[in-house]
Amino acid sequence: MTLTGAAAAPFCSWLIAAYLSRTVAGLSGEDPGSKQNISRRRSRRKHRNAQGAVNGGSSLVCSYSAGPVGSLVGLCGSGLSELGSCLSFEACPEYQSASWTPFFGEGVMALRPKPLRAARRHPKTAAQGKAWAIALQPLREPPEKKKLMTKERRVVVTGMGVVSCLGHDPEIFYNNLLEGKSGITEIENFNCEDFPTGLLTCVITVQRIGGEIKSLSTDGWVSPKFAKRMDKFMLYLLTAGKKAVADAGMTPEVMKELDKGKCGVLIGSALGGMQVFNDAVEALRVSYRKMNPFCVPFATTNMGSAMLAMDLGWMGPSYSISTACATSNFCILSAANHIIRGEADIMLSGGSDAAIIPIGLGGFVACRALSQRNNDPAKASRPWDQDRDGFVLGEGAGVLVLEELEHAKERGAEIYAEFLGGSSTCDAYHMTEPHPKGTGILLCIEKALSQTGVKRQDVNYVNAHATSTKAGDVQEYRALMQSFGQNPVLKMNSTKSMIGHMLGAAGAVEAIATVQAIRTGWIHPTINVEQPEKDVDMDYIVSGKKQRLNVKVALSNSFGFGGHNSSILFAPYRESTEN
Repeated sequence: MTLTGAAAAPFCSWLIAAYLSRTVAGLSGEDPGSKQNISRRRSRRKHRNAQGAVNGGSSLVCSYSAGPVGSLVGLCGSGLSELGSCLSFEACPEYQSASWTPFFGEGVMALRPKPLRAARRHPKTAAQGKAWAIALQPLREPPEKKKLMTKERRVVVTGMGVVSCLGHDPEIFYNNLLEGKSGITEIENFNCEDFPTGLLTCVITVQRIGGEIKSLSTDGWVSPKFAKRMDKFMLYLLTAGKKAVADAGMTPEVMKELDKGKCGVLIGSALGGMQVFNDAVEALRVSYRKMNPFCVPFATTNMGSAMLAMDLGWMGPSYSISTACATSNFCILSAANHIIRGEADIMLSGGSDAAIIPIGLGGFVACRALSQRNNDPAKASRPWDQDRDGFVLGEGAGVLVLEELEHAKERGAEIYAEFLGGSSTCDAYHMTEPHPKGTGILLCIEKALSQTGVKRQDVNYVNAHATSTKAGDVQEYRALMQSFGQNPVLKMNSTKSMIGHMLGAAGAVEAIATVQAIRTGWIHPTINVEQPEKDVDMDYIVSGKKQRLNVKVALSNSFGFGGHNSSILFAPYRESTEN
């Protein structure tokens, strides 16, 4: 007999016996479950056990429900003599005399067979005359029950950092907005006439304005060896991120006390390191040996968050989200959710982009998205105005420190505002154009109110997406009016009228402006609305000069190519949220 056969003989015999016993019982016409047959089987079992004891316990007894043994033995004796020896549950002669070397050495199979204890009869299956078996499986440990958080975790803003064409400090940045100062100027960092191809030169010289950052010192914020190699989007991100940490009062002493495993970074980018990638392509024209060895990691959108996390030593959630111009809001929403779920206590969140480079500017001109008001840059971005002809490209970064309320209070942090939550939807309509009825925008706003439990009459300030495009401005305005038009004290404005469209960074920079409005009680104006659209009620638009407003709840919108919609809500921090 082979190894497999030797090992399987007793078990196979047991299965065959169980099956045949039930079959024979049926053929004999006897009811295996009758009282008479049960009593007869019990007496025979006692006799077999006693006989086994006399023979030295060599018999292997297994309790199973079967028909009359006499009939079964008669059947075996008439032609299944070899099987008959196994039906008494003794080991087959071949198994007893087998001489072989087991696969696993002196393991279980190397031991000589020992008599098995009589298995306990299962009361229900025995009474029903059914064979039964015990599965040879290890017992599973009961899953550990997770502790449910019974106390609501609230998210607050305790720090902010910004890099923009209107300043690199939240206070300076917002004061320039309150004064109605425009940061849109002619591009100086590259010469539009130096392009090698006539077609590209022709396109770029038509468009030569933007919300360009003229200078930025990264001293003390970014290591010099990296500052020379990194794309600008990463330099902006690291600088704004570290400034936000400093603004939150996280001194080196405080940093040492933080649980680094519950501190994370979630800062996104719409386009990533376009300049680094472009330089790599140009180098490849000569040889791959000329390529920057950092060109791949420094071009990816996630590497900004990763580098900042490495610098700070924060080991919590660290990644990026890219949803075009809605990137920052998506990042802020996700970062807050990490805190609410207890996965983090502190999250740096926001966005960064640096697309005012030849390939970036040329790409947006090619899709006819930008304003061509080159003769008067300061008036080129004009949301809700009849003469608007496209948005103006901006660049920079915005980072907020989101923190769990009790954690912030415990370390004595200054709380700027409370983040209430928000929502996101998709138009599912067009790559670059909003839905003509604004259904995705309206759904996003309504979901934000529903999921946060905010009453629509409590929203009295909206920092609108309002990019200065023909279709986008009107669709958003109509959606806002449908949601909040019954609120006579509602005020809205567009930060992009002064800084242009910062793409993936726009939502974070506008969130900083929203928080500053809550802190100061002043709403900055929307400039260049000289001939408003006929459907736009200027009673709701803050234009010309700043206005005083006691913000109850503020809504900030961001929408992006691909139909990505996002709405987030902020409010002044109050000890109790019952009202």
